Amino acid sequence: MSIQFAIRGEYIQLDQLLKATGLCESGGAAHAAIADGMVMVDAAVDTRKRAKLRPGQRVSFAGEEIVLVAE
Repeated sequence: MSIQFAIRGEYIQLDQLLKATGLCESGGAAHAAIADGMVMVDAAVDTRKRAKLRPGQRVSFAGEEIVLVAE
């Protein structure tokens, strides 16, 4: 399933995105998932907790895909 997420401003950090979409309950859970290599950005594993994501990018985690769009 695909979730569309509108970004306010220029970017959102990866850990904040996982928390804002409800895929992770807390920032700590998001950090753990990212550090464990469970998150993919544009079809590649990304372990940078504070990676800056911009509209047009796709994030995959826990069977969900998040498509970032400009607000």
